[in-house]
Amino acid sequence: MQGIQSSVDKITDKTSSNGDAKHCGLSMNQLDSLDGPGLFGHLITFLSVLLILATLPVSLLFAVKVVQEYERAVIFRLGRLLEGGSKGPGIFFVIPCVDSYTKVDMRVLTFDVPPQEILTKDSVTVHVDAIMYYKVNNATSCIANVDDYSQSTRLLAATTLRNVLGTKSLGDILSERESIANDMQVSLDEATDPWGVKVERVEVKDVRLPQQLQRAMAAEAEAAREARAKVIAAEGEHKASRALRHAAEVICESPAALQLRYLQTLNNISAEKNSTIVFPVPIDIITHFMNNHAGKNKASS
Repeated sequence: MQGIQSSVDKITDKTSSNGDAKHCGLSMNQLDSLDGPGLFGHLITFLSVLLILATLPVSLLFAVKVVQEYERAVIFRLGRLLEGGSKGPGIFFVIPCVDSYTKVDMRVLTFDVPPQEILTKDSVTVHVDAIMYYKVNNATSCIANVDDYSQSTRLLAATTLRNVLGTKSLGDILSERESIANDMQVSLDEATDPWGVKVERVEVKDVRLPQQLQRAMAAEAEAAREARAKVIAAEGEHKASRALRHAAEVICESPAALQLRYLQTLNNISAEKNSTIVFPVPIDIITHFMNNHAGKNKASS
């Protein structure tokens, strides 16, 4: 009965200390670290150290560990996270049968987000895939706060891609890829910060449209190009007619200009390699015949 009563007193004391700790701003993890491993844990640790000393130098094979420059080791002793955070790079020591550690790769990782079928804001179904670059920023958090940080980040990236693009129209998705990538990067970075993961960059790689929509957009673009071509041709005809009118007025004011134009036309014809035979007739002769014909018409009238 006394043992039961002492256990109840310990639980009560711990509960009251937890309540006091909440008022002081301490979390449960900090309380656990303050409690320590206990007497039994210290005893096991002491016996493990004695075993290492007794089996030297063979025990060094199990006690000495090495991590690379791009790796960190998160060590748990009797299920509790060691103070000081992650270890490495270089050599560190563990106590066999007491410590367990996990290596974390700190390099930038890439994830090719599989194509997601997304319904846009204007009710168009598109298939979009992206690529994400991320790395571990805090090795301790990525092990202690989430079960599988890599898989969780990848699933979150696919979900965020659907959520962000679902609020955009088709035109925005095709023309505003950079802003969409920035929005996704900010959203993912905020969500993965408690996991110790830093999202470096997100890029929308490809947007695939349905075949019917592609044909409709191609027909629309072709019709728009034909309309612009007709407008440009009409404007050219209008400008050309005005230029010809101005040229006719200049030729009427100066008869020599007609002769020069006639000679230029002969020069252009003779420059081409063709079998056309041209007999030039002076303008004066044609003008003489035209004057005689006009005089006869006046006499007859």
